[in-house]
Amino acid sequence: MRPKQLPARDVVYGDLVRRYGEDSAFKQLTHAVAAGLGLMVLEVSTAAGAVLAATDESVFEIKMDSYARQSKIRERRDTEKVLHGLIHLAAAALGFPRPDDLANDTYIGRISVEQVDGMVREACRILDERAAAAEANNDPPADAPELEQAWRAYARRPAAAATKDGRLAPDTTRGMVARALRFLADQGFLVQVGTEQGGTYRTTPRYQIQVRELAADLAFEELLALGVLEVADGGGTLRATISDTLQ
Repeated sequence: MRPKQLPARDVVYGDLVRRYGEDSAFKQLTHAVAAGLGLMVLEVSTAAGAVLAATDESVFEIKMDSYARQSKIRERRDTEKVLHGLIHLAAAALGFPRPDDLANDTYIGRISVEQVDGMVREACRILDERAAAAEANNDPPADAPELEQAWRAYARRPAAAATKDGRLAPDTTRGMVARALRFLADQGFLVQVGTEQGGTYRTTPRYQIQVRELAADLAFEELLALGVLEVADGGGTLRATISDTLQ
């Protein structure tokens, strides 16, 4: 319930995590209490603590309206929901672009606001080319992938624009990405490590566990299948083949 709390920083929490691993009856009780609250226990570890996910209609489920309030999103239309969904998919894909990254408990990914925005824009460009080719061939796809439903709306948004006081305008795509990454940091999924590239973050074990669940999502698979990412060797660092501004 306190996503930034870690077993290493709290003696009682650390004892409970150890008991969960050693006492099967306590483990069963933990899952039973969680289920009664509309929660699933994804994993319990000394690195991440207890990582929970809300079930459908749980009182703890974060719905779009709640996310909009927390992230100070002005518009809550369906288009906005899809755009923010794309941003979160891109953040997860950039953080853990390879299956091995999700399996390796020591892996730490790094992402930035500019990288996430650039990745989504490159995906939009690829989808635009596919749509143009299909139109030229008079062969529109019968079952358009989930991502194709939103690329036009994202591509129409300006990437960046300053407000009168010099801040990043909230209705730009980078403004949207910045809010999304701050939200993930508030949930204990990311930790900000710098302000370059609009804000740079590292992933946490809690986020890795959550993305393992997301990796089976069709839209996540579609985004990776576009081939937008090229991963550099070693260290959990990423090089995105999306624009010169990311270098």
